[in-house]
Amino acid sequence: MSDAELVLRSTRVITPEGTRAASVAVAAGKITAVLPYDAEVPAGARLEDVGDHVVLPGLVDTHVHVNDPGRTEWEGFWTATRAAAAGGITTLVDMPLNSLPPTTTVDHLRTKKDVAADKAHIDVGFWGGALPDNVKDLRPLHEAGVFGFKAFLSPSGVDEFPHLDQDRLAQSLAEIASFGGLLIVHAEDPHHLEAAPQQGGPKYADFLASRPRDAEDTAIAQLIAQAKRLDARVHVLHLSSSDALPLVAAAKAEGVRLTVETCPHYLTLTAEEVPDGASEFKCCPPIRESANQDLLWQALADGTIDCVVTDHSPSTADLKTDDFATAWGGISGLQLSLAAVWTEARKRGHGLEDVVRWMSTRTSELVGLDQKGAIEAGRDADFAVLAPDETFTVDPAELQHRNRVTAYAGKTLYGVVKSTWLRGERIVADGEFTDPKGRLLTRTP
Repeated sequence: MSDAELVLRSTRVITPEGTRAASVAVAAGKITAVLPYDAEVPAGARLEDVGDHVVLPGLVDTHVHVNDPGRTEWEGFWTATRAAAAGGITTLVDMPLNSLPPTTTVDHLRTKKDVAADKAHIDVGFWGGALPDNVKDLRPLHEAGVFGFKAFLSPSGVDEFPHLDQDRLAQSLAEIASFGGLLIVHAEDPHHLEAAPQQGGPKYADFLASRPRDAEDTAIAQLIAQAKRLDARVHVLHLSSSDALPLVAAAKAEGVRLTVETCPHYLTLTAEEVPDGASEFKCCPPIRESANQDLLWQALADGTIDCVVTDHSPSTADLKTDDFATAWGGISGLQLSLAAVWTEARKRGHGLEDVVRWMSTRTSELVGLDQKGAIEAGRDADFAVLAPDETFTVDPAELQHRNRVTAYAGKTLYGVVKSTWLRGERIVADGEFTDPKGRLLTRTP
């Protein structure tokens, strides 16, 4: 500890061995030691004692639509990363679509990095995209450092990012498997969606009927079959259908290289509470019924679902019309994800150690960020300092993302983020931000 520049002390530090009183020593942006609470502070080191507030590893959100460049009126790196930092997130991985150009070639990746470089308040990595016509671009993108490849099995909602049919899925997945990459999949079957009733209008029940569970279940079954055949690594994005959980559990038991995420909105919001016309609740796949939600929580507890990410997918307010058929589908949740999940988790008997596992450790493992996701020697000194028993009521005017539309407006949530730290530097405290200090991350070979 003699070389420590900073000692962060708390009566409650969440480490891989459990929660304990500790002093966390930091030098050159790295954790150098996790020591007893009353360890002597070396000469020249700065002590930051946060009392009884909980020190968590910074959260890692691997599913964020920043939309920059090209749709910066929807969001941008400056605003998205501020919102993330305010919510205790210190690393995000940006999705390849909704920006123009999409991240589907090395040149497009370079364009996105140029835009992000001086705007990131937190660390940022990038997914590539798998399209019907870019199989030749997948290996170069992998070698350029993307963390994996996003694909849709049904229309994405934007013309420049078409979905893969089963033949093109097989071609892309075979190529990605050949270099040991990861395919992450929006799994809804287009044929089931086309067969579902499409009434439109303001009634949430009609929208829910238009995105049936069997669309997810079928697409996931098809993805599992392809992954098993090719011994490929695949990840199911934003699972909402509890009916798919037995398929997932069986595939994992068979050794299929499969991981699964869900999102705060599926864990904390229910179809029964969505008012008609309230398209701030619209996302695809949709928020489902409370009984479905209970089964998602059970799957998180038993490990069938691996992790929780936001799928932050904002738009301008005018695109959130009161017609669920035409409104943009996406929920903005970066700043509120920790508090939303913690509020429901504590009601269900889970602890903050569980939340850290779902939202930091396992997300870091998903993308191979070995330097993130835990408070232990050798990791980046990324922290969120949380007052877990304090509450706040969500006021959209206080949110940092560009378009302050939220499905959580007016909700009272537990868990106030007091400060967020990136590589040993406090980047936000009590609503005050430093200049951007984030770095652009690449996949470790």
